[in-house]
Amino acid sequence: MQILIAFIVGAVVGIGIHFQLHQRLTRGVVLAPMIGAVSAGAAWSILTWLGVGIDTPWPWLAALIVPMAVTYPAITLTSRARVAHDAREKARLGIG
Repeated sequence: MQILIAFIVGAVVGIGIHFQLHQRLTRGVVLAPMIGAVSAGAAWSILTWLGVGIDTPWPWLAALIVPMAVTYPAITLTSRARVAHDAREKARLGIG
């Protein structure tokens, strides 16, 4: 049941990253929270499957740190790829 807290924390971290980074209009509003939630849930699941109990701080720290470490570069790369793709398409179509 505590894994729901990890999913929520990951989504909140993703929302924060979405609004912190530039080029918000180049990606969907749900992409960063979903990446954060999935990465936090995966980290929590992996740690509990490895036998790390929820009474230790490691799953809780993983639910905070892993989404930051995964979501920030993923969103940065996604935004860069989208901007580059849009520029190539504009050049190909002769727009702007």
